Amino acid sequence: MLRGSAALLRRLAPRVLGGGCGNTTHRRLPPPIAPFLHARFLSAPTTSSSPPSSSSAAGHDEEAEDRELPKISNGDAGALLSISVDRSGLYNPPEHSHESSSDSELVKHIKSIIKFRSGPISIAEYMEEVLTNPQSGFYINRDVFGESGDFITSPEVSQMFGEMIGVWAMCLWEQMGKPAKVNLTELGPGRGTLLADLLRGSAKFFNFTKALSINLVECSPTLQKLQYNTLKCEDEHVDDGKRTVSKLCGAPVCWHASLEQVPSGSPTIIIAHEFYDALPIHQFQKASRGWCEKMVDLAEDSSFRFVLSPHPTPSLIYLTKRCGWASSEELEKIEHIEVCPKAMELTEQIADRISSDGGGALIIDYGKNGIVSDSLQAIRKHKFVDILDDPGSADLSAYVDFASIKHSAEEASDDISVHGPMTQSQFLGSLGINFRVEALLQNCTEEQAESLRTGYWQLVGDGEAPFWEGPEDQTPIGMGTRYLAMAIVNKKQGTPIPFE
Repeated sequence: MLRGSAALLRRLAPRVLGGGCGNTTHRRLPPPIAPFLHARFLSAPTTSSSPPSSSSAAGHDEEAEDRELPKISNGDAGALLSISVDRSGLYNPPEHSHESSSDSELVKHIKSIIKFRSGPISIAEYMEEVLTNPQSGFYINRDVFGESGDFITSPEVSQMFGEMIGVWAMCLWEQMGKPAKVNLTELGPGRGTLLADLLRGSAKFFNFTKALSINLVECSPTLQKLQYNTLKCEDEHVDDGKRTVSKLCGAPVCWHASLEQVPSGSPTIIIAHEFYDALPIHQFQKASRGWCEKMVDLAEDSSFRFVLSPHPTPSLIYLTKRCGWASSEELEKIEHIEVCPKAMELTEQIADRISSDGGGALIIDYGKNGIVSDSLQAIRKHKFVDILDDPGSADLSAYVDFASIKHSAEEASDDISVHGPMTQSQFLGSLGINFRVEALLQNCTEEQAESLRTGYWQLVGDGEAPFWEGPEDQTPIGMGTRYLAMAIVNKKQGTPIPFE
């Protein structure tokens, strides 16, 4: 099986590394308090559960309400007035049911939000609950990566991916003037595989690894533990308490809930690989009355369904902003638009930090260099499933709008420059992944060689691998053109590789 491996890869390289970027395809407010108070105080039963005794004050009160009462006559009128009570408008609470429900705790929680709002919630809020709910969110309490998880990311495919990202980071560090201290920050590090391969690959460059201070932006306690182990972390006692250090390079490691919590003041290198695609999106659909937001509501049978909001929603401000970046021709061709306010806000934070501290950010994800129409998808155990089916059991993600990232960064600061996007195939090829795989093939077993060829194709290829001889349902599918790479850097540092 090793015959001609290097020659085959040389022939495949022009096919998988070429090509241009192109456009890849692949509150409501709660109800007013007055009706609630009305229902709360007028819902008391008008009769007691047992017949009242003659001495019952409640019984006397009810009799006084309903019987006709004589009135003192006024002059010669002598008329008797009567008082009656209309109870037809009183709130009658439904009978309480003790039947068990098969709904998960997360499903019950989402339904309770919709019921409390007395109306639908946005897809963005639905995504936030499904993915990052503190108790039951998809990412919070499980390992979702790898063959045993729900999907596989590039770092899990081959060590070469993290090594190439390490090459990019070291080159950027040199362009920054080789600062003695730099914050290496990864957003959503997964298991920590990318960063571990980056550190191993750059271990010989002592001055670079010595300068690193590692910051991981991660909200999942389960994944934090996995990252701790993957990075070979140990806790050390120091004068001011305790710190965590990665034994892969001796660099200190810290975890944060958001980028805002990462210390500023030092040059920064930010890596966001498959992070933007999980940020919550708003979807809009063109209707007779204009653009209407797509929402999640409850059907009569208490199942989830999509509806269109009958009224303008606050997120329309982001839709207006996104449409302002598009041409009229682009807008005329689409019936749906996805906008991601959190992606815009995150990009602005990145641009501000790079502007003030220096450094750069690398964003790699699947998406388009233009308006994204209708890309929201759910994946469970490596298969696509219905978006509304059993929330919390499947990953939700959407295509990344790279054009929106570019505009957001450029509007946030005049001191940064945006480069790309280019395809992942072009990016990794320019960094030398083809030379790396050939070098690895020179000294490996047959099984390792097969894994290297497969991983190489998945990272830089397009479509099904032509050399595959195994089961058809396991044919490697290349990510080379479906994934795009973009860099945001401080202008003082020039153009980063390989975007020259």
